[in-house]
Amino acid sequence: MRSSPLSIAYIVRDPLPPRRADVLTLFGDELPRHGVHAELVGQAGPDAADGPDGSDGTGSTGQPDRGGMQVVGRLGSRFAAVCSPFWDVLGLLRAWRRVRPGCVQVRDKIASAFMAWLAARLLGVPFVYWMSFPIVEGFEVRRDAIGKRGRGALWLAHALRAQASRLLLYRLVLPRADHVFVQSEAMRAWLAGSGIAPGRMTAVPMGVDSAVFARSAIVPSTDPRLDGRRVVVYLGSVAQSRQSGFLLDVALLLRARLPEVLLVIAGDAPSLDEMAWMRREIASLKLGEHVLLTGWLPQREALGYAVRAEVGLSPIPRGVLFDVSSPTKLVEYLALGIPSVANDIPDQALVLEESGAGLCVPMQAGAFAEATLRLLDDRALAAALAARGPPWVDAHRSYAILGRKVAQAYSAICPPCGPTR
Repeated sequence: MRSSPLSIAYIVRDPLPPRRADVLTLFGDELPRHGVHAELVGQAGPDAADGPDGSDGTGSTGQPDRGGMQVVGRLGSRFAAVCSPFWDVLGLLRAWRRVRPGCVQVRDKIASAFMAWLAARLLGVPFVYWMSFPIVEGFEVRRDAIGKRGRGALWLAHALRAQASRLLLYRLVLPRADHVFVQSEAMRAWLAGSGIAPGRMTAVPMGVDSAVFARSAIVPSTDPRLDGRRVVVYLGSVAQSRQSGFLLDVALLLRARLPEVLLVIAGDAPSLDEMAWMRREIASLKLGEHVLLTGWLPQREALGYAVRAEVGLSPIPRGVLFDVSSPTKLVEYLALGIPSVANDIPDQALVLEESGAGLCVPMQAGAFAEATLRLLDDRALAAALAARGPPWVDAHRSYAILGRKVAQAYSAICPPCGPTR
């Protein structure tokens, strides 16, 4: 392993300070243990308060032993979509002044990636792209959704964005990147089919912090609504694009066979409209006594609900956007020792095949309900599956393991470097 420290200038799409575990835990906690420090570059969140700490859009916030953070601009700005690539370049220059990076890395940004690639070539360091989501295909899905309502100026704007993004990412950025980190082995195979050399890609699936998800460290929820119920849990976002109404179809079938069942949906929606839609659906199906929609909860509180559950559900729609994803919720269930039912997107199928800690079925309400009832009825089977989850996660999907893998990749990609004189 590398003996000299490595600094990475890392442009991220999500707001700063980071909240995603694959940024906060992986780059904030695990990689520094291997001598890899990230100087994060990006924009403040839309709700960030003005202040002298850099949240006014032009500051640097140090993270002891973790690197630093260059916050330039604000995602809530009406000009963010146009200005963010230039803000990112400014943040990159500030990061360079603080510590000379061994490489420049960009996550899920396309225009910024092109400009960062140019900067990396001028500065003589490797350029790395981190692809956690097929962002171009997301733009195209949005374009097509707008097109169903008519082809006006809004559709044209989204069509131009999708086309320009496809050209920039797949013709210029990815083929010229020194290395590409991807979200799953399925994404790696998909990009290899588009001509990206497999040897230049490393799959880094979603993981968990084993200390945070140790069942013994979690206080079970004392919510009286769970008492005397056969609890099934879903941890995650609620959204029509994720076909969250599917959960209610499953709940209807479970209620018909097991009246004491309670589905806990512990998660928020991306907007108030989406949450209102979900509550209307629950009411219209008369599931108020059988579905508990918590809304946003602090992580520890959400995990308190999870450990009261007998089964965890992880339905992920099939399709171009999610087939290459690496969902976190299934790995979280396994780490908590919750036997799980998940559908057959490639990463989930792989996790369940290797771990033997759950049942993999098609994303059909009947199949999910039958698999869930099987686990609720057969306590010996459920206990056997539950016992397999934590050791498998510790060995394959803990951020300690993933951190070691990513650090080894950087050792091959980047030359050692230190502070700028």
